[in-house]
Amino acid sequence: MARAFLFVLDSFGVGGAPDAAAYGDEGADTLGHIAEFCAAGAGDRAGLRQGPLSLPNMSELGLMHIARSASGRFPAGMPLPEKVYGIYGAATEISRGKDTPSGHWEIAGTPVSFDWGYFPMEGDAFPQEFIEALCREAGVPGILGNCHASGTEIIARLGEDHIRTGKPICYTSSDSVFQVAAHEVHFGLDRLLAFCRLARGLLDPYNIGRVIARPFIGQSASTFQRTGNRRDFSVLPPEPTLLDRLIEHGRHVHAVGKIGDIFAHQGISRVIKANGNEALMNASLSAIDEAEDGDLVFTNFVDFDMIYGHRRDVPGYAAALEAFDARLPEVHKKLKPGDLVVLTADHGCDPTWRGTDHTRERVPVIAYGPGIRSRSIGVRRSYADIGESIARHLGIPAGAHGRSFL
Repeated sequence: MARAFLFVLDSFGVGGAPDAAAYGDEGADTLGHIAEFCAAGAGDRAGLRQGPLSLPNMSELGLMHIARSASGRFPAGMPLPEKVYGIYGAATEISRGKDTPSGHWEIAGTPVSFDWGYFPMEGDAFPQEFIEALCREAGVPGILGNCHASGTEIIARLGEDHIRTGKPICYTSSDSVFQVAAHEVHFGLDRLLAFCRLARGLLDPYNIGRVIARPFIGQSASTFQRTGNRRDFSVLPPEPTLLDRLIEHGRHVHAVGKIGDIFAHQGISRVIKANGNEALMNASLSAIDEAEDGDLVFTNFVDFDMIYGHRRDVPGYAAALEAFDARLPEVHKKLKPGDLVVLTADHGCDPTWRGTDHTRERVPVIAYGPGIRSRSIGVRRSYADIGESIARHLGIPAGAHGRSFL
């Protein structure tokens, strides 16, 4: 029995990216700064959590040592474990940018060597000819927003105008992304998805990585809230990924959460939808039960990034990490001889950092399973080493990028 379970803690960086300065992120450290704030009491929130950051299970799998290898220091206030189990190290991204698709594609053995397209920070974000074509083809009277913005802020600011006018709210960030917020009832979820599909096709010449549908409900600025029906429309990876190679060799890829969207549903056998980290873990545990010999279960735990990182919520991020850590023993109990679990991340999103965007950081690499010998693998030169290690574990030929650490 050889199965693999790949869990991406979306945005859980560990600092230390050698090219962080080029992205304005020198010194960013998602894990390190969360731990520092918690140790100083700035991570406390009544009814949510208190005290130093506590991640005993990931610490026993090498997280503390990973942080030191990536950023040069142990996280503040977190005790060192008596013993470390499993394989542990950090990985440096070689893809350009610090976005979700490039991070996940590189994890799956396919780094991005081209430059994404981005929208300008000043003035109108989107080209006039694109907006005119999109509105004409979609049959809408225009758009609202047309700027860089936080998703929750712009919905609160423009949501009532959107309901009144029928104009979708369009915005972007420092990532290569075009985001559309619209009311699930007044505008319609199907209509929003159709609008985003049109935008996806029209944006291909601009080399934009993702179009994201952001549906919301509520009747006023004080009651608006986004729903779990988010949908990402990504471009295809530039070459076959680990997922494609597994399908080619007759294996099954169980995509939990937004993994299917990130890979434009290429190399996917089965899509399992779930909303929120708890539901994503439940779905992952069920998929582990159902996975067969040679299969990959691939899950993105989105809350770390979407709810806490981008909103710069240190206590929320800390509590989410602790909740994830507390459920790892449930994963351990499901494992059979020959199984491999890999925990990693796709980029950083330091909740103590300026702005609301991703941060360029190294990511943790934790690998364990029955019979796997504990050892350090140091700092890997590419996330692609993760994909190549899974390929080797599952017995398929090596790809063109990365080196297995198994």
